[in-house]
Amino acid sequence: MAQAHVSEIESITIPVGSGAAERPIAIERRAGGTPGLFWLGGFRSDMAGGKAMRLDRFGAEHQLAVTRFDYSGHGRSGGDFLEGSISRWLEEALAVFALTGGPQILVGSSMGGWLALLLNRALRQAGTPRAKAIILIAPGIDMTHDLMPQRFTDLQNKQMAETGLVLRPSQYSDEPYPITAKLLQDGAKHLLFTGVIETGCPVTILQGGRDPDVPQAHALKLVQHLLLDPVTLTLIPDGDHRLSREQDLLLLDAALRRAMED
Repeated sequence: MAQAHVSEIESITIPVGSGAAERPIAIERRAGGTPGLFWLGGFRSDMAGGKAMRLDRFGAEHQLAVTRFDYSGHGRSGGDFLEGSISRWLEEALAVFALTGGPQILVGSSMGGWLALLLNRALRQAGTPRAKAIILIAPGIDMTHDLMPQRFTDLQNKQMAETGLVLRPSQYSDEPYPITAKLLQDGAKHLLFTGVIETGCPVTILQGGRDPDVPQAHALKLVQHLLLDPVTLTLIPDGDHRLSREQDLLLLDAALRRAMED
């Protein structure tokens, strides 16, 4: 039996925004069938991370189209990270999504989980729903309101008020990551926990029980807002925030297979 042809990864860059706000967004996509797989990464992550590459491998093995990209200020994309906001990154996600065709499985990690739900909502409001399923990995829904500011010290609250910038230490990098007042203020425009979240498709949540960044209570809160669509929550008791161990990635594979078959 002849081996199935695996398509090559195509690397492209597209401009998003206009005038001084224009920035080049780096994309890697693999041609294939539907449902396509659409990756939305986390805060300060990039499209070459372990979960994103596992998604690409799954797509190659099943001959599905795969789309990955870096937000502005992340990875290979241009733009200043300090100019980043949920509105800005959502605009980029919509521009990249417009390059896809047919039904898609949205896969969002951490902040990308919030953006996946926002992307899906924008598509539904535009009358062009194309999400066959949504897979959320440690989803940081409303993180600029519910998660980030809650961890500020008194000194950091003072710094934010005076300078509009807080540098938070990261266990994933030697360099602290910056949180701006712009990010927090803009995030308030996109809060989802203000009412019922309707997706129009099945949702799977993968959540680590030992996640220091997005606690499992946050995933349970999300489930309580997903009242109109099928939801599967898989709690990984010893899982951390990244969920990048082989046993975690096998759960992602399983979620993708279920999403394909539904």
